Formats: sequence, structure tokens, C-alpha cells
Amino acid sequence: MDTKPKAFLFDLNGTMINDMVFHNHAWHDILTKDLGANISFEAVKKEMYGKNQDLLERVFGVGHFAQEQVDQISIEKERRYQSAYKKHLELIAGLGAFLDKAKSSNILMAIGSAAIPFNINFVLDNLDIRSYFKAIVSAEDVVNSKPDPETFTKGAQILGVSARECIVFEDAPKGVEAARNAGMKCIALTTMHTKEEFDSYDNIIAFIEDYNDPILEKLF
Repeated sequence: MDTKPKAFLFDLNGTMINDMVFHNHAWHDILTKDLGANISFEAVKKEMYGKNQDLLERVFGVGHFAQEQVDQISIEKERRYQSAYKKHLELIAGLGAFLDKAKSSNILMAIGSAAIPFNINFVLDNLDIRSYFKAIVSAEDVVNSKPDPETFTKGAQILGVSARECIVFEDAPKGVEAARNAGMKCIALTTMHTKEEFDSYDNIIAFIEDYNDPILEKLF
């Protein structure tokens, strides 16, 4: 970047914590055993972006479930995910120190996630990191989920910064696409996807496996 960023916007799942395989298992279990869908584990992985309702609509079609059913399925899926993942809950390597450095450098931080507050609170409160973030944008705060830019543009608006002053941290191609649609540069984590899966996006300034990567020093 030509100028130092004023804000970091973080996706949550797969970006701050390496939990996406637990979501994958929970969704696959719900979709196949509870709801009778004929879908593979790998196919579920490709559908895990946006809101829970969006995923259900992609698999079963719009209007297949009443809203009350969608809400019940969604919360049951998150209960199963949290039960399986809680004993493994930890920040991706290096992120704790990275958050401290960003805070001491007066870089504003926000979370922009398609997760529901139930899951965001599970992470922030169990890891005691809520104080780092001046804005939290969840699935309930937007009309259109990723790859629509609303999640990130709303986060930047709350922080009072422009798109060009933001760096987005994402692990999913659709999240990177949302950042691009918002006019934001992105750092992609390869926790669940290979570099090749991001080939169509021109807004990625770096790929990292975790937050110990020395390339992150260039952000400060």
C-alpha cells in the first residue's frame, strides 16, 4: 500500500479462529442426517458463506423452510458447532500479538462476519478480545451478506474511515469478493482454501498462513 491503513476489518470464522472444519461437520450433519439432503462434505464446504438462511436456500431452494424453521435449524447447527469446537477454541497463531500491535499503533479494528451474534459472542467473550473492536457487524446487521460489500462498508462507516484506508482479513473467496466490491484491499488466510482458489481476485495484497508472517510488518 502507498499509505498506512487506518483500519483493519476482520472476518471471524477461519480468519481469527481456525474453526471452519467444525462448521463444515455441523452443517453436513444437520443437512444430511436431520434434513435429508444428498450433499457431500466437500459440497457443503463450498456453500459455507453468507448467512445461514442463504446456505439453506442454496441447498433446498427459496421458501422450502418457514422462517421459524430456518431460525431453529440455524441455532441448532450453532449449538452443535460450539459444543464440538469449544475445547479447541483459540486465536490463530500470532493474532493476539498482532491485535496488541494494531491497538498500540492506533489502528481501528472491526469485525465483519456473516455469523450470528450467538457465535460472535461465543468467540469474543471466551477469548476475552471484545475490547479490541470498535465495531461489530454480524449477519443480523446487514440486508445482504457476502459477497455483497455491505458487511465491510458498514464496518468502515461505523469506524469513520474510507474504503481505501481499510485492510480486510478474510479466509474465503466470497469474503475477498465482498472486500473487492467494497473497494478494499485484502489479506487472505489460507486456513481453508488454497491460493489458487483466489485467482480471480485482484484486491489481495498478501497470503498468510497465520499472523506470525513477517509481511504483516509492512502494515505498520
